Amino acid sequence: MLHAAHAQLGAPISLVWDSLPEHVSARMRQWVNAQADWLLVDRPSPYIPDLNAAEGIWSDLRITLLDFAVRGIDELTVLIKHRLKRMQYQPVLLTGCLAQTGLMISSPV
Repeated sequence: MLHAAHAQLGAPISLVWDSLPEHVSARMRQWVNAQADWLLVDRPSPYIPDLNAAEGIWSDLRITLLDFAVRGIDELTVLIKHRLKRMQYQPVLLTGCLAQTGLMISSPV
């Protein structure tokens, strides 16, 4: 997939990759090194909540769950799914969580 993106863009690719075991394996390091002429891989610290828009979503979700008591994991699952579904229809909330990271989504020029 990265080869196809590189071919289509015709430019180097910068990739921010987490520390998932598959991403840091010896085999993957070998592959990344073999693509060094067009692929730059940056591995930030394992956990950077300030750059993770999902942290805002989970924070908001926790607040909406404060006044509820559930009788089991199934009931909790239903409640969480319902709350997350409601968030899908709140674009201001979602863009606000992204804005808090200071990151911007932009189209390539």
